[in-house]
Amino acid sequence: MSILAGRYVSRYAQNDEDLLKAQRLRARVFYDSNYATDADDFDVIFKHVLIEDSYSAELVGCFRIQIVKTETELNRGYCAQFYGLPRSSDFNAPMLELGRFCIDPSVSDPDVLRMAWATLTSIVDEHDIKFMFGCTSFTGTDPVVYQNAFGLLTRKHLAPEMKQPTVRAKEIYEFSKVSNTSYDPKKALLELPQLLRTYLMMGGWVSDHAVIDRDLNTLHVFTGLEVAGISEGRKRLLRVISG
Repeated sequence: MSILAGRYVSRYAQNDEDLLKAQRLRARVFYDSNYATDADDFDVIFKHVLIEDSYSAELVGCFRIQIVKTETELNRGYCAQFYGLPRSSDFNAPMLELGRFCIDPSVSDPDVLRMAWATLTSIVDEHDIKFMFGCTSFTGTDPVVYQNAFGLLTRKHLAPEMKQPTVRAKEIYEFSKVSNTSYDPKKALLELPQLLRTYLMMGGWVSDHAVIDRDLNTLHVFTGLEVAGISEGRKRLLRVISG
């Protein structure tokens, strides 16, 4: 797979050098370090997608994916260590687990995010994916600073009851049980991570609790997106970008 659109090109990592580039970018995003690498056992299981500047060949974004077709593949994934997940058979079609989504902090071009979603659209079409999911991260582990965002998620974006992930992690924040669910809509949108905003615009939903991940210094929510729920107009736009 290789997609060129405007200034950016996306492709699968081909070798250890490509993987190392992704791991270094992840370290910059999650650990604010230019010298470390972010690596774990899931890197062997997942495919890695690189988004590069076609002019400079610099890596500007990356993420990793796993195509899930069986219960075994679902339960060996990254999300399953934090959340009790619905059975893969509940969806009766391949699923896509998305993780370690990163954009270079020094790059502010929104086309990088568009390129990422165009690439995901191409992968979804190629594998007939019906459901996408992953952990979407808020920076830091203090939930107080995201009360508007959690209010919005509680009021409008919780997963359907039959698909709501159960608690598996040891340290969580049950934001949906906070009695005061009032929030400022403008502040809520500003508090939401960029990736999560995009998920929600497409009809995505989240778990009723956040996991406190002190290793990555993040709060994250399980995020799901049923492909059938994405508007046809948005699908067409993403397919145009992906060629």
